[in-house]
Amino acid sequence: MAKSKGTLSKTDGKKRISRSARAGLQFPVSRIHRHLRKGRYAERVGNHGSIYLAAILEYLTAEILELAGYAAHDNKKARITPRHIQLAVRNDEELNNLFHGVTIPEGGV
Repeated sequence: MAKSKGTLSKTDGKKRISRSARAGLQFPVSRIHRHLRKGRYAERVGNHGSIYLAAILEYLTAEILELAGYAAHDNKKARITPRHIQLAVRNDEELNNLFHGVTIPEGGV
């Protein structure tokens, strides 16, 4: 039988499940929530805002890595380099629009 994630709580014997696991995300929801609070972007930060932001960051990361992986494969490389990220971002219209003012170090022209 496989072990499930989470630890047993000392008080009531229930397993603790992280907010990331509850939301079905890999990105850390609690850490993002903490940074939103410490960053003083607003007086109050709701719980769902950090989940939404974590989901957006995870989606963008997955999209960029997928396209960079294709660029690395096209160049017959097994490792993604900053050049592959640059090629992936600049060849995609929407990502290029999002990253229009961003310089990727070692990315080339």
